Amino acid sequence: MQRTPLIAGNWKMHTTIAEAKELAKAVAAAAQGLTDRQVMIAPPFTAIAAVAETVKGSPVLLAGQNVCWEEKGAFTGEIAPAMLLDAGCTMAIIGHSERRHIFGETDTMVNKRTEGAMKAGLTPILCIGETLAQREANQTFAVLERQTREGLAGIAIAEPTRVVVAYEPVWAIGTGKTATTEQAQEVHAFVRGVLAELYEKNVASQIRILYGGSVNSDNVDALMAQSDVDGALVGGAALKAESFTRIIRFQ
Repeated sequence: MQRTPLIAGNWKMHTTIAEAKELAKAVAAAAQGLTDRQVMIAPPFTAIAAVAETVKGSPVLLAGQNVCWEEKGAFTGEIAPAMLLDAGCTMAIIGHSERRHIFGETDTMVNKRTEGAMKAGLTPILCIGETLAQREANQTFAVLERQTREGLAGIAIAEPTRVVVAYEPVWAIGTGKTATTEQAQEVHAFVRGVLAELYEKNVASQIRILYGGSVNSDNVDALMAQSDVDGALVGGAALKAESFTRIIRFQ
């Protein structure tokens, strides 16, 4: 099954509006003319509308770094799916390890966010990943299976291309450490197997699974050569136009 690679840049809590527009302009230029892959960026909420205007007419997709499950209401600090859509987003990152481990988001909350995003027409990027302690305790697969099953619990998938899973080993995020290509492929194949049990093999074969965790211009080619690695969720290297351009143009 041919899956269209997705290179996604998560800008986290970086960039003013002016900085975001400048970076987005460079990303749009890098993505121009590419038809065999997709490029997505997730600016901070304050810059989404300005970035949407900057990349207008380019193939660059926009995502929110989080999204609420409610349509509107008294949810201070949250952002509704319709607000992201209105600002120009088509995707939303959900369950990132920083949301889970710093802000205490649970699998149940991640599930509600995923369901809310899909209901509104956003494509969720469901993040899963184990900590260093969990890996050293040989709990990697148990953790990933739980996060995948609970994150997608009760969610029907009519269009497999409208759901993305991102494997981000927590021990590799911003540390400079990266899972080996063999480790990444092993985990991605395992997660695809879990998806096949949740849905069916044909559906699982169409769902893209991204790798995240210190992806950079030096390791992207080897990672993308793996049969079950369908793209990358990039952090630090996505904040520099030169390095992200090289990642977008992986070979």
